[in-house]
Amino acid sequence: MTTEVVRHDDAGAVATDVATRLLEELARVQAEGREPQIALTGGTIAEAVHHELARLSPGSEVDWSRVVVWWGDERFVAPDSPDRNAGQARAAFLSAVGVDAAKIHEMPSTADAPDVDAGAIAYSDAVRTHGSGEFDVMMLGVGPDGHIASLFPGFPQLDVDDRIAVGVTDSPKPPPERISLTFDALNRSKSVWFLVSSEDKAAAVARALAEGTDRHDCPAAGVTGSEETIWFLDRAAASRL
Repeated sequence: MTTEVVRHDDAGAVATDVATRLLEELARVQAEGREPQIALTGGTIAEAVHHELARLSPGSEVDWSRVVVWWGDERFVAPDSPDRNAGQARAAFLSAVGVDAAKIHEMPSTADAPDVDAGAIAYSDAVRTHGSGEFDVMMLGVGPDGHIASLFPGFPQLDVDDRIAVGVTDSPKPPPERISLTFDALNRSKSVWFLVSSEDKAAAVARALAEGTDRHDCPAAGVTGSEETIWFLDRAAASRL
């Protein structure tokens, strides 16, 4: 497994690089005769990546109808809430590039499950039924506190190792109810790509990359790809390295 830190001048350059590399990786996997399985994230930098995917996909060799899409976490809110990561991704690129609706696996909303724990169980079942056993690319943002997906420092969900997904009911970042993949599920990824921009994330990036950092203090330190881990950073996010 290799770990690479890629620095760019600004968030726009990060987004273009990530989108370009993702299209190349998807095309490579499809050329092997497999359907790539990817996990998306939310946030400002992810939104920029999604728009770049919409812009660059027409010139790529990717058949989006043969891509399986998942999420690392989701806000447990109404299906039409603007807080939903899935809704943002659909609007930005999923609908435009022609992903097969049957291969878009959104985490449950409040319309799909009675509570976050039931939603987490349902998503775990979906991963077991439709997943391939590992993600080809897992994309993650990082919070100023070092959280990834909806795994927050000091929270009990960090110690769950017998489930694919868990419910979160008291997220320090609104909205409070969320569903998240566990460390065990996140680490079942060939490639893990961290997408980070802005100076307020710089300290978290430095902690995550420091040797010996405990995942309870900085959850971003607890996820690596089996083949590669890449940190895509803008100048501000890399300023403490």
